[in-house]
Amino acid sequence: MPREQSYILAFAGLTILAWQTGFGTLALMPFTLLATWFHEMAHGLSAIALGAEFHRLVIFANGSGFAEFSGSIGHLGQAAIAAAGLLGPSVAGCLLIVASRSRRATQLALLVLASALAISTAVWVRSVAGWVVLPLFAAAAGYIALRGSAKWQRITAEFLGVQGVVSVYQDLGYLFSPGGTVGGMSARSDTGLIADALFLPYWFWGGLITLTILVMVWLSLRFASRY
Repeated sequence: MPREQSYILAFAGLTILAWQTGFGTLALMPFTLLATWFHEMAHGLSAIALGAEFHRLVIFANGSGFAEFSGSIGHLGQAAIAAAGLLGPSVAGCLLIVASRSRRATQLALLVLASALAISTAVWVRSVAGWVVLPLFAAAAGYIALRGSAKWQRITAEFLGVQGVVSVYQDLGYLFSPGGTVGGMSARSDTGLIADALFLPYWFWGGLITLTILVMVWLSLRFASRY
């Protein structure tokens, strides 16, 4: 495997491990909040795609958050929206990694990300943590896309791509559990919601989603190496 791809995988592994410790979570807090944005935006956009109304996105300072939406979506819709929160960020992250192989694609990907961060903050985000952190990421991504060197554009796209890919593993216990705590209140986990809407236990869906993400990462790295 090329050295740069090995670095991407190594950083992804270190990020996941860091998120499992209190110190690591604190050190990576800005990126934890970005990972929460990836996750909750995937919920919200999938809700819109299924005909529901996306009301707001809340990100708490501790890294938890939620997307509020309403509408008649049925059991399959509920499962699809829950799964989107787990798979959507990894899809976006893999696209950033693939884009990093070409400078033009990298610039475009960073500008799209910057625009998405800025627009979502203005339209849906309703929390102080989100209002503070997300515009900073938008400004940084936009500046690097327009003024950064090719090297820093590539590193930024790869780095942010990794954050998207591994965002589902912020809390491995949450992924492989029926529920957790969000904003001080008990809530079903996404895998728990999928199990409620369909069949088979939450741990089956957690395992299937983990395997799917690993396949997506392998394909994105393989595709990127062709450039």
